[in-house]
Amino acid sequence: MDIEELTPPERALWMAFAAGESVDLGTGNPGLDDPGYGEQWGAERMVRAEVLLALLVGAVEPEPGQIAAVRLTGARIIGSLNLGHAEVSVPLALNGCYFDEAPHLYWASMNSVHLMSCRLPGLVASGARVDGHLWLEGSHISGGLWLDGAHISGILNMSGVHLTNPEGDALLGDRLTVDANVYCDKGFTAHGEVRLPGAHVGGQLIFRQAQLSNPSGAALYASRLDVAANVFCDAGFTATGEVRLRGARVGGYLSLVGAQLSHPGRTALNADDLAVETDVYCSDGFTANGAVSFSGARITGQLSLRGAKLTNEPGVALSLQRLQAEEVMLRPAETVNGVADLSYAKISVLRDDPRTWAPRLQLDGLSYETLDPPLTARERLDWIRRDTDGYQPQPYERLAQTYRSLGLDAEGRSVLLAKARDRRKTQSPSRKAVGWFQDVLVGYGFRPFRAASWLGGLLAFGTIVFSLHKPAQLEAEQKPSFNAFFYTLDLLLPIGTLGQEPYYSPKGVYQWIANFIIMAGLILGLTVAAGATRALSRD
Repeated sequence: MDIEELTPPERALWMAFAAGESVDLGTGNPGLDDPGYGEQWGAERMVRAEVLLALLVGAVEPEPGQIAAVRLTGARIIGSLNLGHAEVSVPLALNGCYFDEAPHLYWASMNSVHLMSCRLPGLVASGARVDGHLWLEGSHISGGLWLDGAHISGILNMSGVHLTNPEGDALLGDRLTVDANVYCDKGFTAHGEVRLPGAHVGGQLIFRQAQLSNPSGAALYASRLDVAANVFCDAGFTATGEVRLRGARVGGYLSLVGAQLSHPGRTALNADDLAVETDVYCSDGFTANGAVSFSGARITGQLSLRGAKLTNEPGVALSLQRLQAEEVMLRPAETVNGVADLSYAKISVLRDDPRTWAPRLQLDGLSYETLDPPLTARERLDWIRRDTDGYQPQPYERLAQTYRSLGLDAEGRSVLLAKARDRRKTQSPSRKAVGWFQDVLVGYGFRPFRAASWLGGLLAFGTIVFSLHKPAQLEAEQKPSFNAFFYTLDLLLPIGTLGQEPYYSPKGVYQWIANFIIMAGLILGLTVAAGATRALSRD
């Protein structure tokens, strides 16, 4: 390129390149220098893209002892800056510039790239390799930012970036690799889908205060995302559309504290099969209008939903199906509006609050070691009976086992008795009748000392009957005097004798009464003995 053909601003840039000096074409007036008005800038601020290209690919040798660089502020870049497959060994730093056409860096090998507070109708950097930082802070990019397959060895800084592509991908970051942190914070906004599926971040991923909008689909699509440290979607983070983290892995913790998610009638947060090495915080003002799902997720520490607001009427508002977590803090700010599905989850400590229990639950297969607060059996039975699937035996067994592990055997028996009663409601009329008698007589075996009351009643009944109708005496040399009380007691006792029964034999209907007392005494006596044995073994 002949230097004589360059315009004054281009010649200034050309001369500054060898020493890496900056060229500022701005006026010093913030209003006039706003790149939002770049289309109105005149020839005194125009630089052809081919001039930038020539400098970046080696048209000018650096000065000895200096680091060459393209450093330009306040310029309007006209034409197409096409660096596809180029080898660029010098830094590119453009600040407050306006691009007529989208730059193309696809499969380029770049040094550090700074496009700060610029206006671009798109940026294509698919497959690019940046040996340093990619700094886009404060820029406005319409038409899509393409970073799919790119590899950035330093930081990707998109703080305050505005991405606009409502009908497509605002950010295409499939399989993007960033060795350090990714910043999408401080007013970062995206109208269109932000895609990071299969991306790898070697540091932290920060979406603090970000505002994402894609109502018809996914606001953030980050399935299989791999982040070595923490993920922050908090401090004013909002998303209209699905936040999809399915199969993602987080090496630190995931913070959604105070986040506002909205995807009514559909999934607001999809964290199915998510793996987090420490904690997940969907707490302290976290709000989701749409389903929140952690199905199959594995969380080494705590999943906190303290102070959250969850709404997805009439569907599932919260799914913890098959979740594995050390602790779940299920204490939202208000009642969960929709179904809360905890089926087949494995939780060491479940902390909840009866004031905010979902009116509809799914608890079959739920496994836990500790409930906080434990509450009484009556209160916890109200929790179990909210199951939308109706009677399921496993929740009762699990709750009874928990009470027994705490030494609250009476509470455990109350749960098992409730289980038998609730099961009876699902049976045929004949089995209901049998179950009713079992319940009345001995509380399905969980109220064994109720049998002692029945024994007392039978003893009184027999005493009255046989006082009025003395049994016939059997032939014997020595006959004890008849005593209706001891005779009835002799009939009731399954073993041993009190010296009454062998010498007297009732006739007719009274023989049937005696036989009934004998059989009842055998059954009820064994029930009382079993209950006493359990009581003594606990002591």
